[in-house]
Amino acid sequence: QVQLVESGGGLVQPGGSLRLSCAASGRIFSVNTMGWSRQAPGKRRELVAAITRGGITNFADSVKGRFTISRDNAKNTVYLQMNSLKPEDTAVYYCNADVSVLGIRSEYWGQGTQVTVSS
Repeated sequence: QVQLVESGGGLVQPGGSLRLSCAASGRIFSVNTMGWSRQAPGKRRELVAAITRGGITNFADSVKGRFTISRDNAKNTVYLQMNSLKPEDTAVYYCNADVSVLGIRSEYWGQGTQVTVSS
């Protein structure tokens, strides 16, 4: 059983910053690509950022230059630093990870954390 536990969401004013964390735990052999997606009310879930185990990153155009993603492989944890937040960044943010367990790779998702950008 693999679990992803997210933290760090909340309410922030436009222009502010938040840092999300997501820790993977369980019978893990290795954690491969980790990432963050988001879903706003009435919209489809979209990829925000992803990072490979070796540190290669990928960002949605809408967050480039404002968000950074990083990870601590020793802790199986991924972080999303969000700066210059805009009201349109309001969404539930989900962590996901490609995890190898007993030779089988599967994708796991966290429960989501709410980020609200409002004055």
